[in-house]
Amino acid sequence: MAKSSNSTSRAVSRAARKDAVNPRWFLPLMLGFMIVGFVWIILFYVSMHTLPIPGIGFLNVAIGFAIMFIGFIMATRWK
Repeated sequence: MAKSSNSTSRAVSRAARKDAVNPRWFLPLMLGFMIVGFVWIILFYVSMHTLPIPGIGFLNVAIGFAIMFIGFIMATRWK
């Protein structure tokens, strides 16, 4: 029995995804998000809770973790 062309095209697209590499900007951007988030949190604690955004207090920690989390999500897509 012959396979349908739809299943063949799915197999080809999966193989193409496995061989695909990330663009050159992907790794620096991923590491940049991780480092900026880490520095955001360190700056918050070293400045005794006055920087980077003074008015929001401990939400600065959540912002720092969110920025780092973007980098970690990108790390799951890195090839």
